[in-house]
Formats: sequence, structure tokens, C-alpha cells
Amino acid sequence: MDPVTRLGVVGCGLMGSGIAEVAARSGIDVLVAEATPDAIEAGRRRLTASLDRALRSHKLSEEQRDQALARVSFTHDLTDMTDRQFVIEAVAENRDIKTDVLRTLDKAVEDPAAVLATNTSSIPVVDLAVVTERPTRVIGMHFFNPVPVQRLVELIPALTTDDDTVRRTRGLAEQLGKQAIQAPDRSGFVVNALLVPYLLGAIRMVESGSARPEDIDRGMELGCAHPMGPLRLLDLIGLDTAQAVAESMYEEFKEPLYAPPALLRRMVAAGRLGRKSGRGFHIYDT
Repeated sequence: MDPVTRLGVVGCGLMGSGIAEVAARSGIDVLVAEATPDAIEAGRRRLTASLDRALRSHKLSEEQRDQALARVSFTHDLTDMTDRQFVIEAVAENRDIKTDVLRTLDKAVEDPAAVLATNTSSIPVVDLAVVTERPTRVIGMHFFNPVPVQRLVELIPALTTDDDTVRRTRGLAEQLGKQAIQAPDRSGFVVNALLVPYLLGAIRMVESGSARPEDIDRGMELGCAHPMGPLRLLDLIGLDTAQAVAESMYEEFKEPLYAPPALLRRMVAAGRLGRKSGRGFHIYDT
């Protein structure tokens, strides 16, 4: 099986920039698409800052940092993805946005054997695959934040995904230095199906006045050896993303433990989204 040499990434937020970084560090030519020139510049800064952190922590040499940056180019036009062998969309966790992106990529990418992967964390992959003319070549490839650090990738074949696409996607995960597990095509997959009720339970404890955020986090860090408490993890994920994931899971299963708590909805409405806004359950320097 030939390795991927030309990768497309759509979106250059936390997830997209992380995927682009690990691919470039693995020697792959990466084309990143963002909606506007301002978004491209923000994505370029995010990618450069992450590589500079790796340089300062001696995980990269200066030459390796420069080579990785040179392998990444940017565009605001999805039709520039024509020659890509594999494209990963990492746009907002919104069904309509992802559907539009995949429809456009389906028409833009010339090779009918090219794989279109979605980094969705909760939307059933089959719902996205069937909007394309190549449903056998659409698969879920769910990375975890921060991508350069987290080793796991969930592979989510839809009912329509063929075995060759699964093999090629697993091969790309290995190229990127990741370990892959195969997950069912149901909202939440493996990790979020277990994680989301835990995170929402922590919010409900705060909402009911049972415990303070700092005590909940410290309890799980010290008592259960978690590297990060649930509320700090929510702040890292982004409360808007967490709400979208919970809503998608509740829509599919109608189980109360997946329903977003009222406090989560209020915080999102108020713009308290976590680290990216400077305030969530904790306060951060921006």
C-alpha cells in the first residue's frame, strides 16, 4: 500500500492545525484550506507557534521545524484540492457545514479513489458519506486534542465504507505516528460515548451547587490519576464543541445522560467557551 504523499486538510483551528503539523512533521506535503485570508493567517500563526514550542522543548531541531513549515501551503479555495490523495475535513462540529465541505471536496478532488475523511466527534459518518458520489471512500478519522501529543485516532467506517478505504486510513494513521482503534458508526463512537456523560455529570455537580469546579477537578486528578479534571478538559475542548457533541448524541439516543445541562447552554450563550475565549469553568490568560 503506497503511503500518502499529498494530504489536504480543511480547517486550521486547533484540530486542523494539529493534523497539518503532524503530517508535515511526517514528511507529507500538506495543503490547508481556510475560509478567509484572516483565517489562513491565524492558522499559520497557530501552526508556527506549535512548532516553535516543539523546538524549545527539544522535540524538533531548527532544521526540522523549518522543513515542516515548508511542507505546508494554504488556500481559501477548496477546488485547489484537485491533486490530493487524501483529504481530512476538520471544520466546525456542525452537520450542515460538514455536509457542504464534503460535497465540494467530492467534486473538487479528481482521483475517484481519493479518500475523504471527516474528523467529526459525534455526527454519524454515514450521514456525511451519502451526500457524496463516493460513499465507499468516506470514513471517520477522529483525532484528539492536542493532536501533536495525543496518540489515538478513532477510525469510523460507515456502512458504505469499503475495506480498502479502512486499510488506507489505518496506514495514514501509522504514517502520522498514531495508534488507531476501530469504532462503531454511532454518535460518540467509543471515547465520547464514555467520556461525554462523565463531563456532563461534572457540569451538573457545579449546576446543583454540590461542588466547586476546582474541587471537582482536583478530586479527579488526585483521586483517579486523571491528567486533567473534567471541567478543565471541557475548557480545553471548548464548551460550544462539547454542547454540539452532547446535542448530537442526545438526538440519536434520547438518553437523559447525553442531554446538555442548562448551565452549559447558558455559558455558551454568554461566550464563556473555555480556553479559546479566556473564560469557561476557569479563567485563562489570552
